[in-house]
Amino acid sequence: MKKVVTFGEIMLRLAPPGFLRFSQANSFDVVYGGGESNVAVSLANYGVPVDFVTRLPKNDIGECALMEMRKRGVGTDKIIYGGDRLGIYFLETGAVSRGSKVVYDRAHSAIAEIEKGMIDWNSVFEGVEWFHWTGITPAISQGAADVCLEAVKAASDRGITISTDLNYRAKLWNYGGDREAIMTELTSYCDIILGNEEDAEKHFGIHPEGLDVHKDGADVKAEAFLSVCKQMMKKFPKAKKVITTLRGSISASHNTWAGVLWDGSKMYETRQYQITDIVDRVGGGDSFMGGLIYGLLKYPEDDQNALDFAVAASCLKHTIKGDANLVTVDEVEKLMGGDASGRVAR
Repeated sequence: MKKVVTFGEIMLRLAPPGFLRFSQANSFDVVYGGGESNVAVSLANYGVPVDFVTRLPKNDIGECALMEMRKRGVGTDKIIYGGDRLGIYFLETGAVSRGSKVVYDRAHSAIAEIEKGMIDWNSVFEGVEWFHWTGITPAISQGAADVCLEAVKAASDRGITISTDLNYRAKLWNYGGDREAIMTELTSYCDIILGNEEDAEKHFGIHPEGLDVHKDGADVKAEAFLSVCKQMMKKFPKAKKVITTLRGSISASHNTWAGVLWDGSKMYETRQYQITDIVDRVGGGDSFMGGLIYGLLKYPEDDQNALDFAVAASCLKHTIKGDANLVTVDEVEKLMGGDASGRVAR
């Protein structure tokens, strides 16, 4: 397998046990995760050599985050150190008609204070075939956006495949940066673009024709996103594939889940999964991206198989507590083959 690098922030996640509200909590469960680190963990689980690049504080909490990556088989030797703190986010897990809530405490984190020139991208990209970033990183700070631009330029100069998950976050982008201009420049370097209808609309003013996902719920149709994919590819001519996840939210506990891929001439679509009794939906998109990168590397001439793998992998993630998807290739392929029985493997 070719080597992959992901770049972004890993955070400390603090969540009340089970489905308790913040006001009921006497303790918090601890998880370490973030968009790009979650993708790295997925790839490591699938046997792909992967490095995660970030900036961590040189303290015990930063060391815990580092240990989590090492435990999962992710390369950490390109991580740099500095700053005073790890970013934190608090998660209140929703159920049925009550949605989940996230409260960020990530201002002045180590990576928020990163600056151009701190990372030696030539060294990072030696022997690398794929680079992944998300729209979360440039939303953290101007410095993080600048370093992300350094990375995509260096990767592009080396002919490395570049992917992004657009990942719009309404509670970020508060440092005054021009979101559309920053995201447009960064995305222009990408070969593979993943985003849902909100990402496309908020970042670029692109929206699906005749669809309101808040009203249509589980009746999300792949055809509605063809216009989005075509508009994205027109705006970003370097892109070879534009991918959209199709999440129908029946409730916080029950979602439908599918995906589509547009290669410029053909639209690929997956089956729709019914995900009932969701355990943890945080990281669902990251698990899709991890599965997609694996699929595109493993099946370079079979976009349908790659897309099917990504959707099945992320379907399974919804059954796993925590940010990262801790499943194997065999487990994903079993679900792809139609076995959703959940029977005990003896």
